Amino acid sequence: MIPEPIQPFFVIGIISILLVVLYGEYLRPSVGFMLAVLILILAGILTPKDLLTGFSNESIAAIIMLILITAGLKKNFRLESYFDVIFKKSKTYRGFMFRMMSQAALISAVTNNTPIVALMTPYIVDWGKKSRISPSKLLIPMCFATTMGGMMTLIGTSTTLILNGFMQEYDQEALHFGDLLLIGFAVTVTGILFMGLMGYRLLPDRRDLLGVYSDNIREFVVETRILAHSRLIGKRVIEAGLRNLKGVYLVEIIRSGRVISPVEPQEVLLENDILFFAGKTEDIIDLIQKEQGLELPTTARNMDSDKTEVVEAVMSNNSSLIGSPVKQSDFRNRYNAAIVAIHRNGERVQGKIGDIELKSGDLLLLYAGTDFYNRVEVYRDIYVVSKVREINKPGRKKFYALALIMVCASLLLLTGKFSLFPSLLIIVSIMAGFGLINTQDVKREIDPNLIVILVFSLAIGQAIIKTNAGALVAGGFIDLLSPFGNIAILAGLMLVTVVLTSFITNVAAVSIAFPLSFSICHNLGLDGTPFYLGIAYMASSAFLTPIAYQTNLIIYGPGGYTFKDFLRIGLPVTIIYFAVTLGLILLLYGEVLHG
Repeated sequence: MIPEPIQPFFVIGIISILLVVLYGEYLRPSVGFMLAVLILILAGILTPKDLLTGFSNESIAAIIMLILITAGLKKNFRLESYFDVIFKKSKTYRGFMFRMMSQAALISAVTNNTPIVALMTPYIVDWGKKSRISPSKLLIPMCFATTMGGMMTLIGTSTTLILNGFMQEYDQEALHFGDLLLIGFAVTVTGILFMGLMGYRLLPDRRDLLGVYSDNIREFVVETRILAHSRLIGKRVIEAGLRNLKGVYLVEIIRSGRVISPVEPQEVLLENDILFFAGKTEDIIDLIQKEQGLELPTTARNMDSDKTEVVEAVMSNNSSLIGSPVKQSDFRNRYNAAIVAIHRNGERVQGKIGDIELKSGDLLLLYAGTDFYNRVEVYRDIYVVSKVREINKPGRKKFYALALIMVCASLLLLTGKFSLFPSLLIIVSIMAGFGLINTQDVKREIDPNLIVILVFSLAIGQAIIKTNAGALVAGGFIDLLSPFGNIAILAGLMLVTVVLTSFITNVAAVSIAFPLSFSICHNLGLDGTPFYLGIAYMASSAFLTPIAYQTNLIIYGPGGYTFKDFLRIGLPVTIIYFAVTLGLILLLYGEVLHG
């Protein structure tokens, strides 16, 4: 047992050692946190109850709910198409980054940033893979942008709401919309510019995350036909956007039996033109899923299943289909699957899909229906190589479910009757009831390491609060700066809040920093507004560690990040964020601080 007077210093020491271990990557983060909490329990500072409390924490439950909701929406509805509209003009990495960060910041200004990060993360990961850019180069910028943008209004993040609650409790005038807008806009614009112009160089490039994807790179040629209602009719190839497609290129056109190859940029597209595109597996799938008036060959149209899987399969050596043209092979009826494209001996196979004779070793890109795998076992003409993607065709029931979800979400948001967790629980229940999510989704989407880090980081936060270690550090720091004037005290208070919010929740950081600032302002007879604004912005400066805020933890796994990654990019972002915030507070409230 550690004597009570020594406990704050012991906690600070354990946290310091933990930071060294995490930064040096000597242990996995989940193991490091587990050992730190175990030591604090053995030292008598924490109890098993303190640890178990984390498993019932609403913030942790909310993160899990958001991950499940996002997975269910992504699985059952083509959310990518909506994001494609927003980001379609972004052709380069930095162009995408600027657009992504700007949009994320604006959306976060008017709604809570946590669901925004949860919803955008899968799309950004997919965009990165398709563009041969590691998700680790994209997710931190998006996450940081939502954090900054959330501070432009009172409703963008929970920090300002919590702080206003404290201010009302202490009979202080609450913060207003105008108090946040200018500073929030300035830190957001500055942060986006820094990240897009210089900061991106500090982001890790986790190329190993693309290993599975790159192993699956095979080039297919897919046959499509221009429909009567297509927006492409009458446009030149370059005008239709078919000249610089991402990962795909137009190989040839067949028009009334005449082959046009190579295809010139000025070639005008006509109804019933047959277009052949070449590209990698994922890019081909994205092309044929886009709503632009192109249809697949007859064999691949109108798959009657609500759920279609995109599968790669290879023809066996003794297949009875060898030598048969696709259109005569009865492949569709035999397997409840349609051949979309064929890859042969490392070469692209050209020509109409229906006319191609199947050969041993052909790699087939298939649209497969529900009982496809059972039929493969029966006929044994092909071997499944990989499942590339699952495509869900939302039926009427799913659209009813989506409408109900949107109505409930709007009512919950507008009425504010429930907090975040029960609101999300209502939405998850609706999705589960309509079959949009199931137990397999839970097993697949929930990362145990994420839960461990969340729970044990909350336990460490409990130790900081129980031993008054945070208040001890904060009070000592403020006492040290008091002789240097009010501006130094403000800067010191902001710096302490940054440190606190990096290791405990923003709620706990505010609960420690606010009483200090109130006491200082009361004793000095100062208007507390600049001090409270400083606390508000610094409690939201969750850039230094992945445990600083729940949005950081959402991207931690998908980005393959380490604690070192957050510190490397988070430190300069925090310095800029701190400097801009302090500078504008001095500009706007200089007379108050000097008075």
